[in-house]
Amino acid sequence: MLYKMLSICLFISVCSIATAQNSFKIKGIVLDANTLQPVEGANIIGDHLFAISSSKGEFTIEDNKKQASSFTVSHVGYTTKEFTVIPKNTQERIKIYLKETSTVLNEVKVVGTYHNKDKETPMVTQTVTKKFLNNNRENSLMQTLSKIPGISTINIGSGQSKPVIRGLGFNRVAVVQNGIKHEAQQWGNDHGLEIDQQGIENIQIIKGPASLLFGSDAIAGVVHIQPNKVPLQNSFNGEVNILGESNNDLLGISAGISARKEKWFYRTRVTYRDYGDYKVPTTKINYENYVFELHNNNLRNTAGREANASVSIGYVDNTIKTETLFSNVNAKNGFFANAHGLEVRTSKIDYDTSNRDIDLPYHNVNHFKISNNTTINTSNHVLYFDLGFQNNKREEHSEPIPHGYMPKPPNTKERVFTKNTYSLNARDAFNINNKHNVVVGVNLEHQKNTIGGWGFLIPEYSRFTAGAFGYNQYKINKNWHILAGARYDYGVLKTSAYNDWFRSTVKNEDNTTSQVYLQRAKNKTLDFKNISASFGVSHIKNNTTYKVNLGKSFRMPLANELASDGVNYHMYRFEKGNLDLKPEVAYQLDLDINHTKKQFSLGISPFLNLFENYIYLNPTSNYFETLQIYEYTQSKVFRIGGELSASTTVIKNLELTASAEYVYSRQTSGLKKDFTLPFSPPLSGLFSASYKIKDFSVFKTPAINADYRITAAQEDIVPPEQSTDGYNVLHMSFTSKLDIFKNSAPIDVRLKLNNVFNTTYYNHTSFYRLIDVPEAGRNISVSLTIPFK
Repeated sequence: MLYKMLSICLFISVCSIATAQNSFKIKGIVLDANTLQPVEGANIIGDHLFAISSSKGEFTIEDNKKQASSFTVSHVGYTTKEFTVIPKNTQERIKIYLKETSTVLNEVKVVGTYHNKDKETPMVTQTVTKKFLNNNRENSLMQTLSKIPGISTINIGSGQSKPVIRGLGFNRVAVVQNGIKHEAQQWGNDHGLEIDQQGIENIQIIKGPASLLFGSDAIAGVVHIQPNKVPLQNSFNGEVNILGESNNDLLGISAGISARKEKWFYRTRVTYRDYGDYKVPTTKINYENYVFELHNNNLRNTAGREANASVSIGYVDNTIKTETLFSNVNAKNGFFANAHGLEVRTSKIDYDTSNRDIDLPYHNVNHFKISNNTTINTSNHVLYFDLGFQNNKREEHSEPIPHGYMPKPPNTKERVFTKNTYSLNARDAFNINNKHNVVVGVNLEHQKNTIGGWGFLIPEYSRFTAGAFGYNQYKINKNWHILAGARYDYGVLKTSAYNDWFRSTVKNEDNTTSQVYLQRAKNKTLDFKNISASFGVSHIKNNTTYKVNLGKSFRMPLANELASDGVNYHMYRFEKGNLDLKPEVAYQLDLDINHTKKQFSLGISPFLNLFENYIYLNPTSNYFETLQIYEYTQSKVFRIGGELSASTTVIKNLELTASAEYVYSRQTSGLKKDFTLPFSPPLSGLFSASYKIKDFSVFKTPAINADYRITAAQEDIVPPEQSTDGYNVLHMSFTSKLDIFKNSAPIDVRLKLNNVFNTTYYNHTSFYRLIDVPEAGRNISVSLTIPFK
């Protein structure tokens, strides 16, 4: 059996206490160098002297010889090291570092039960570890995850993005943090995800319909940010993350600590990021046949800053675990001025004065969250309770310019959205016998979204949803598992009436004209019902796992889809909702085959997806004050695609991975029959190599990594979308641990070079791609993670 040996730091505090003429005590503590956690069960062996470290890593040896003594410290899964103690009247501190290694042991038979939930669950899931997040961290959480096959992003500048799973985004992907669905203004094209990615340890991604577990908005999949592990008893740990980037002159710092006594624990983290306009490999942008010159390749007014803070307190014992989290994410980001209409041509703002200015247009977003997660263990049941409150306030500021009958607005507040969301999830997990694992639960959510500002797009609304579900995971034998479940959802959406704050001229039936306050929205109450279901089978055969899952999911229409009636100057169009829209209903068949051996793995995940009534924004031939009118409508949609991945270890220190993803979409009814869907990602492949080099100087476990992405052209579009050329882009990085300070764990360092050749390319799912803005140019980033205890 091959054990991966972890390097540990042995900090030994030797204290001589004269208890008698010829005796003294040796006291010490054994710690893990990577986690700085106590190591229990370490053997400390000397000449006729012996001790075993406690659960706190501590040990005491009484030496009656009072002479120099040598000791060896050993533990299964760790290296060994010798140290010598020379008795003195004063306290000594000896610090020893043991190197990481691997040891091949003789055959060991282990009797017990091991459950791999990912293999046993028929749904297509992928676990993202803290190591992956640290090694691939980009400017936003979703950009960090975009390396995973089937995951892409809609990027809004350098610091914002929203998730896309297999070509579906917006409210079709649920983002869940600590059991609570993240609720903001995710319906908007230029609305990012207000989540601090620092400090996240584990994420589960579900590809495919997940309404059974999470209700509406999970019709395409889920990004589930899971709670961090509870700190060990009597521990105190922390880290400081420092980041700098060249492309947008970013400076960022994040510091987090966690501590625990016996049963009580707490965690806290603060993050601050400040960045300037990011650079693109072009000097001109052509928008609506108007050419905008770029100063020093800066995409003007894309600077921003973020300030985030969180603190949680928890309690854990044998029967209950509870943690309450308070967090606040605040951001101010500028929008590329030329993306918000052509009025910038007459603007008096000097956008090129400084690349760190945040001028108009920009937005302010503040997301405050309180959540509590409680788990109660009884004799045969595990009860889970998740409670949450979220306040999301978004202000969109633009230059006050008159449009049509609207006079010059009194201020810069074009739109203000304030959403309050209350959530309650409860579920009970229990075993009928050793073959049936049953889970039943309910989800309740209430939202209230108010509006403000001089620009109307969607009305105020409230939404209440309630769902009840149950599923059973049946174990036929150790290799065959079945999961079947059903869910019922009920939702009510109430929109409020709205009239323009200014008069417009309308023509009466008798050919006279009147000045009226146009009504943009009505008081309306709509209710929706749905039954979702899922059935799947998983089979584990030697080194291969087979999965098949059939699911039905749904999504309630959003307020903007039902009742929008206004100009979206960010997109330079008039958007009109449709109160007759029905909930989206989708059926999906997922297959997953994964073969894993010691030095090779291969996986394939095809899917087939059918929408009964997909909702999309369709351009019409009508105009409102020179702006083209887009109306929400529905159609049947057929989708097919999947992901392919493989990895191998060619030689001892070289690991190669390759992946590919593809989605084909076709509308089979409606006004855009035989067209694809907007923002459909093209065929894409990623080839990665990681080479571990030998330790040198203070650099430990260094590695060189390269990612080469090949993306095909996307010519399968739906008008008025424009096709996108294919591209190849190379990213490289160097990672290592810096063993500088002998009294602490090594520092993690990462040097990354994005877009090595400063390639000009266009991401088809990027927000700015709509106005022919290429992706960011070459970027050098340096990050340090400094642990402390």
